[in-house]
Amino acid sequence: MNDPLTADEIEAIKARCEQATAGPWKSFIETRENISGSDFIQTEGEDIYLTGATEADQDFIAHARQDIPRLIAEIESLRTIDR
Repeated sequence: MNDPLTADEIEAIKARCEQATAGPWKSFIETRENISGSDFIQTEGEDIYLTGATEADQDFIAHARQDIPRLIAEIESLRTIDR
């Protein structure tokens, strides 16, 4: 099992997330959405086009923009309970 995240590691993860383009991000996959054009991740800024990503990879990346802040908030909340 991995060691628990340190406060510095959590702050570094939060900083990377805050520096990324604002969310929410949404994954659009041409064959799944029945749209024509490229597969991409829609953001509040420029869309992101990936090369060589599977559908699962693209969905993971798109959802990470929303998932990571929620996970960090949950970790921080649980840590206040344990103290």
